[in-house]
Amino acid sequence: MRILIVEDSEQLAGALQGHLRRQGHSCDHAADGAAALDFAERYPYDLVVLDLMLPRLPGLEVLRQLRARGQSMAVVVVSARDQIVDRVAALDAGADDYLVKPFALEELLARLRALARRPVDASPDLVALGELSVDRHTRRGRWQGRDLQLTPKEFALLDLLLRSRGRVLSRVHLFERLYDSTSPASDKAIEVIVSTLRTKLARAGAGEPIQTRRGFGYVVD
Repeated sequence: MRILIVEDSEQLAGALQGHLRRQGHSCDHAADGAAALDFAERYPYDLVVLDLMLPRLPGLEVLRQLRARGQSMAVVVVSARDQIVDRVAALDAGADDYLVKPFALEELLARLRALARRPVDASPDLVALGELSVDRHTRRGRWQGRDLQLTPKEFALLDLLLRSRGRVLSRVHLFERLYDSTSPASDKAIEVIVSTLRTKLARAGAGEPIQTRRGFGYVVD
């Protein structure tokens, strides 16, 4: 998943980024509300962690503008404001969840996982193509029930392709979903991931489910 952390505390944002990246997610950090809107306009996010008390533009206004734009990514608000009126205002503005500071990091991560499992696009945890499957809950790819031993990026790529079956995804699109804005990599990194993923699928006996459409991108039919 691609996640945007909107938080003016560098310490908290750094802790969240580090943990989520170790789990294979790509994370961007915006330290103020105006930067958050800029990030959300430029990149496709699955989840947003949003503080309410932000410099330049308050979190509640960020949330309202995201929803006014028609952006439907899941948003969990994290704030020191613990009054019912604050929670109601955030939920009415379009938040999916609300967590009061200070909180346990593991609780926030559990809430993010729960939001990611919601069937916003009617997409289940488990997706299969014949005997090839990916499971978002366990973050494993399998062929005939055997673990493919995928890296986080390989898993994310296979997951995207299987859930977009029949649709050609460009290298740039895949790169934007797998890497954050601070990554030194270029979109050519996708070619490397596709190559290593194909090798693992072939070794397992899964054949070549990932097809290259020259000049367009990659597809699983």
